[in-house]
Amino acid sequence: MTNGAVAVDCFDEWLAEESAVAALVMRQWLQPVEGKDAIVFPPTYAKPERVREEDWLAYNIDRFDDGSSVCLIDSVGSQANRMEPVFKRPSYSDLVPQVTVEVGAEMVNLLDVGHRAADAVVRFSSLKETLEEAFKSLERGDAEPLAALAPTSLVFGAWDSRGTQVKIPRILRSVIRAFDVRPLHRSAQYIPAVDYVGAGLVDAPQTKADQDRLSELGLSHAPASWTHGGVQVLGEIRRDALLSLAALRTLAAKTPDRTLLLRRYILGLALVSFTAPLEVVLRQGCELVADPDRPTVWQLVRHDGSREPFALNHADAVIYAQGAAKSFGVEEKERSERFDAQSAKGELAKSKKERKRSRRSPGAGETSHAENPE
Repeated sequence: MTNGAVAVDCFDEWLAEESAVAALVMRQWLQPVEGKDAIVFPPTYAKPERVREEDWLAYNIDRFDDGSSVCLIDSVGSQANRMEPVFKRPSYSDLVPQVTVEVGAEMVNLLDVGHRAADAVVRFSSLKETLEEAFKSLERGDAEPLAALAPTSLVFGAWDSRGTQVKIPRILRSVIRAFDVRPLHRSAQYIPAVDYVGAGLVDAPQTKADQDRLSELGLSHAPASWTHGGVQVLGEIRRDALLSLAALRTLAAKTPDRTLLLRRYILGLALVSFTAPLEVVLRQGCELVADPDRPTVWQLVRHDGSREPFALNHADAVIYAQGAAKSFGVEEKERSERFDAQSAKGELAKSKKERKRSRRSPGAGETSHAENPE
């Protein structure tokens, strides 16, 4: 498509109940900004209880009997949290309501919180009752109240696990993995600028605890030996992304006309996120760019498994999203709320049994077993 040629009804075939299209998929090959042979630092995780300390490198690496391995570089949740804040930027901010919560001296944007509309920052705010009703409305089959307030919760998924128990599967998900990796180690040694003990400026340590305290304050040597040192990728680094049109079509409003406008709106937001350039800096030691030798593959996948090339540039995605947002008509572009500390303290004062009882949906008797988006 070319800029300016994107009509608001151009993807309606995907949104119809009888649509044969299941999803849009994207496969993108990446490389470290320093070059393909550079060391990459994956995210680190706490050691599982079942794993011995000496066997734990802090990385999520799966190894297989044939000697191959797969290393998680950026999880589905992490990718979502990187993509969602794009809607705070001036070029995109009019596409979604800008909801902020005053928490002490801070102003927190809903687009920055990890659990979106189900996050504690809004669950214990003056927005609580409005969001609870929006979740309950979604459970009754009407997604419009949540779309009007927190539409990215429909795009990236949410689980109101501490409230209504409503689970919203992700429409858009992305993950980055590295294949066939060799984990490395590194060591470091901090040497203080002055021999504080030798100069008589501080007392000599008598116990290991004393020595640790000196090292912690930078008054003595602090060794860090044989810690995780990144991975060498022998295979490829690949980002796999999916925009599930089947999941999007589960969203509905009170009337068929509003349902179509709702689906167009959520699709527009998903397409903007789907086509937006990848954030380069994932973490210290992990800056990734596209591999110029392996072009990104975009495909439309039908329910029968057939695939065909799909192309939509980011500028056209934005044009479509703008038209869809205007048609849907988000009434409140900005909303400011306050965190209710007393509400949080009141919940903390309850017993575990009382909190569990209060989380049950009225008359439900049990929690939902829908897909956990996290």
